[in-house]
Amino acid sequence: MTSQLRVILIFLGWALLWSLVQGLVLWPAGFSTTITGTDALLSNLLLAAGGYAMGNGLRYYQPSVRQGAFLLGWSLGLAGISTALFYWLTGKLFAGEAAYLALVDNTLAVRMAFGWLMILLMLLLSWLWFYTRELQETENRKAATEKMAREAELFNLRQQLQPHFLFNSLNSISALVVSRPEQARTMVQQLSDFLRGTLRQDNNQQVPLAEELRQLQLYLDIEKVRFGHRLQVAVDAQEESLSMHLPALLLQPVVENAIKFGLYDTVGETTIRVCAAVADGHLVITAQNPYDPATQQPRKGTGFGLDSIRRRLYLLYARQDLLRTSQQDHTFTTTIKIPQKL
Repeated sequence: MTSQLRVILIFLGWALLWSLVQGLVLWPAGFSTTITGTDALLSNLLLAAGGYAMGNGLRYYQPSVRQGAFLLGWSLGLAGISTALFYWLTGKLFAGEAAYLALVDNTLAVRMAFGWLMILLMLLLSWLWFYTRELQETENRKAATEKMAREAELFNLRQQLQPHFLFNSLNSISALVVSRPEQARTMVQQLSDFLRGTLRQDNNQQVPLAEELRQLQLYLDIEKVRFGHRLQVAVDAQEESLSMHLPALLLQPVVENAIKFGLYDTVGETTIRVCAAVADGHLVITAQNPYDPATQQPRKGTGFGLDSIRRRLYLLYARQDLLRTSQQDHTFTTTIKIPQKL
C-alpha cells in the first residue's frame, strides 16, 4: 500500500467516524434515516476532502510559524467552500423537505464554525506528521553524511600507515636483491601476501583475533628479514580470546610502533611481547617493548601510529578510554580494550 493511498484511507476513516457521531446527534430530531445519513456523510466527506487538500499541500510546502495567519485564512476559506457546497447539494437533494432545509438554514453558522475547527485540527495533525517526517529524514541524511565522513577518515588513517611500512620493505628488498636474492624473493612473496590481506579488509570490518594474529605474523615475517635475530616477538593469547573480534588490521601499527621505539636506537636483541586476554566483556591486548632512556627521550605523546589507532577506536566505539600507554622499568606498554557486542 502506497503512502498516498494510506493517507486517503485515514481521511475517509476520519469522515466515517464523525459521520457516525453526527448521525447520532441528528437522529433524535425525527428525520428519516436517509436524510440523517446523507447529512452526516455529505458534510463530513466534504470536510475530509478539504482537510486532505490542505494536508496534501503541506507535502510540498511547509509554512513557518509566522505564516500562521495564512493557514488560518486558508482553512477558513476551505471551510466556507465545504459549507457552501453542502448547502447547495442539500437544497438540490431535499427540495421537498421544508423542515430539514429550515434546520440547515438555522445551523449553517454552527456548521461553518464546526467545519473550520475540524479542518484546523486536520491541518495541525497533517503539519505535525510532515514536520516529524522531515525531521526524521534530516536526521537520516545527517547520520548518512557523518557515516561517510567517518568512513573516509578511517580510510585515510589506514592509508597513512601503509606507505611508511611499504617503503621500508622495498628498501630492504632492494638491499637483498644482490647479496641474498633468494631471501629477497621470499620477502617479495611475504609482502604480496600481507598487502593482499590489507586490501581485502575494510575499515569497519570486525575480525576474530586469530585471523588478526595471522595477518600480524605476515608483517612480522617481513620485519624479521630486516632486523634478523635482533627482533624477537612473543605472542601470548588466551584460548577464549582468539574468537573475540576487533577492528581489522589494528595490531600491525601497534607492533610497528613497538619495533620503532624498541629496535631503532639499539644494537642488541629486543623482544616485543603481545598478550591478549578477556576482562569484563572486553578483549584486552597489551604490547610491550623495552627502551633505553640513555638513547631515547621520554615521549610526551604516543606517535602518529598510536594516535591514529586512538582516533580510529573513537570513530568506531565513541570512547576515548580504549587505548592507554605507560612507561615503567624501561618498558613501554600499550594497552587496548575492544568492547564486544552482546
